[in-house]
Amino acid sequence: MVGMEIQLKFQKQKAKSLIRIYMELSKFNILSLVLVATLLGYFLGNMGWGSWELLFFTLLGTSLTSAGSGALNHFIEREPDGLMERTKNRPLPAQLISPIHVLFFGVILAVSGILLLVWKVNLLTGFLSLLTAFLYITVYTPLKKVTWLNTSIGSIPGALPIMGGWAAATGEIGTMAWILFGIMYLWQHPHFYAIAWMCKDDYARADFKMLPVIEPDGVRTIRQIFWHLLLMIPLSILPVIEGSLGNIYLVGTIIISSAFFLSAIPLAKDKSRKSALLLLKASVFYLPALLIIIIVDLGV
Repeated sequence: MVGMEIQLKFQKQKAKSLIRIYMELSKFNILSLVLVATLLGYFLGNMGWGSWELLFFTLLGTSLTSAGSGALNHFIEREPDGLMERTKNRPLPAQLISPIHVLFFGVILAVSGILLLVWKVNLLTGFLSLLTAFLYITVYTPLKKVTWLNTSIGSIPGALPIMGGWAAATGEIGTMAWILFGIMYLWQHPHFYAIAWMCKDDYARADFKMLPVIEPDGVRTIRQIFWHLLLMIPLSILPVIEGSLGNIYLVGTIIISSAFFLSAIPLAKDKSRKSALLLLKASVFYLPALLIIIIVDLGV
């Protein structure tokens, strides 16, 4: 009896460990931002919540594709991950799971997500999801070893989920979808440059050609951050000019865009890890804040 209890306890612990491994392989932090962006696009496309069933399948299909892409990224980068302090304990470098298992896990999830979107949402959303996964896995990931422009190129698949949400709601890509894509594209630069600055020593160990690695003084990194933040402010106002949103959105987006911009000033002054973390937190805050402002503006 005691032996059975010990065995059951061991099995439960093993199951919990497996769940943690699969969640890490799915890159849950990135997945959550992808879902917020998709929801934002979907909500604006509908000018409200629209069909809850359609929203469910949109988010589910997007989640599966994003999680699968994350796992495939783990598979491709298992060797450089083992060289970096922040990633050396990930499932593959730590040998907690076999590479072939992760490969199959990633492919099955990504393909399932794309097919689900085609079946339950529409062909365009499925195609955008496929394009996102393809660019992320086969273009952005290898480019990290080649050029610092990987951030700008990688921001394209990073911005596609918001367009996917719009396409799920409307079945097409309109002017507003391109505006949303532009906002997301610009947003990713300060977000990822903050991470790159914090992790520049790790990236150097893995021979990733991030801008803070190839230019340690940070001058061009800071310049890139401010250029993209400056461009975000007028682009964020375009939905009002285009007529989709009103004054509440106008005031709200100016406030959060300005706060986002101001959060980068300490990093420009002292180039410290603490200041980079402040910018990163501001970037993470920005997307859900933007969604809330849009919901309030539309009065939904």
